[in-house]
Amino acid sequence: ANASQAGADIITILGQAEDASIKGAVEEAKKQGKQILVDMIAVKDIQTRAKELDELGADYICVHTGYDLQAEGKDSFEDLRSIKSVVKNAKIAIAGGIKLETLPEVIKAQPDLIIVGGGITGKENKKEVAAQMQQLIKAGVTA
Repeated sequence: ANASQAGADIITILGQAEDASIKGAVEEAKKQGKQILVDMIAVKDIQTRAKELDELGADYICVHTGYDLQAEGKDSFEDLRSIKSVVKNAKIAIAGGIKLETLPEVIKAQPDLIIVGGGITGKENKKEVAAQMQQLIKAGVTA
């Protein structure tokens, strides 16, 4: 409720949270006309949990691969496909280490939502980078 009062449209909860917490968050968000994004960082069995979260009413399920796991060769696209294959209602988001150079590959995987953090905040020319990313996404959507 606090995030919603602060003006958030989408509120994040960890996929590892108890089902009761997720259910509560989903109900509260619906009351406020907001959405819930469940972050799958550190979830071991992604496919099973995604199916459960979908049934609990999550609006978005987010594949979130940290830089350290990417360095070890973890493939977030594989997780994305795996979630897409079991989810019926939720939209799919992707986050973690996305930058201008890797964005075309991310767009190809066709997530519903792309979350960029350091790929923008770590740059000097933040506005320019954000604008370029937006252009790529728009082009990808129409392609």
